[in-house]
Amino acid sequence: MKETAPSAPGWRGIVLRMTGPGLLIASGAIHLDLYLTGYRSIPTIGWLFLLQIIAAFGLGLAALALRSRLAAAVAAGFSLSTLGGYILSVWIGLFGFKEVRTTAGIVAGVIEVAAFAALAALALAPVPAAANGRAKAPAQLPVATARAAGMTAAGLAVVALALLGASVAGAGGGPATASGGLKTATISGVKVLTNAKGYTLYWFAPDTPTMSKCYGSCAQYWPPVIGTAAAGSGVTGKLGTIKRSDGSSQVTYNGHPLYTYVGDTAPGQAHGNNLNLNGGLWHEITVSSAATAAAGG
Repeated sequence: MKETAPSAPGWRGIVLRMTGPGLLIASGAIHLDLYLTGYRSIPTIGWLFLLQIIAAFGLGLAALALRSRLAAAVAAGFSLSTLGGYILSVWIGLFGFKEVRTTAGIVAGVIEVAAFAALAALALAPVPAAANGRAKAPAQLPVATARAAGMTAAGLAVVALALLGASVAGAGGGPATASGGLKTATISGVKVLTNAKGYTLYWFAPDTPTMSKCYGSCAQYWPPVIGTAAAGSGVTGKLGTIKRSDGSSQVTYNGHPLYTYVGDTAPGQAHGNNLNLNGGLWHEITVSSAATAAAGG
């Protein structure tokens, strides 16, 4: 006769049933915030974020309500796969998008590791017998099998946490630095201002000619153009700089502090234009409007 694990203590079982699904739902909530504040505009990645949000909430609620080993195991695997996608996007990029180091990304990654560990433990935990005594007692995993699977899951969690730490440590997270001269490019029939690499430059409606209002997570998704820049061919506006709170100099153009957008993954894109994110509207700097930008255009 195979040895099976005894039923888990009542309060411990309740805590375990709530922790794993709760962490997965928390991860989905962070992704929902990221989706609404910028990622929805990134091609392919935006749809993947939306699917992740729906799946995280759905699987979390299923694992919580069904009290099923299968539901918990699927939710654990999904949590680990979400973390894997984040690590890939940080290291080598995913669908043309390379993630930057952000506080929200780090927190979500740690939560996903914890969610995997808790959900794996829930999937391997003994299932209490029916309270009425008439229903057939649920099948229990042999103790040796449960212990081996538990050690494997714990090892995977440790490896996942180490990979997360390594990927975050090597990820870029600072603002962009201006190199060379500003220039112009035509995107969707509109002539816009770009940096030396051809990436579209934006201005932020809440900014003033002397102050940037984009800091913290905002500056991680809208990297300010730092340093100095010279006007290239076709750029006739007035260049200047302002001091940011960290003492760095941010380039301005006709009174507008300049930014790039993390959602633009290649020159010739302007995914950030007219987005209402991080506390205000973002606009590409068009050459025609730039001439009157100092007057509020």
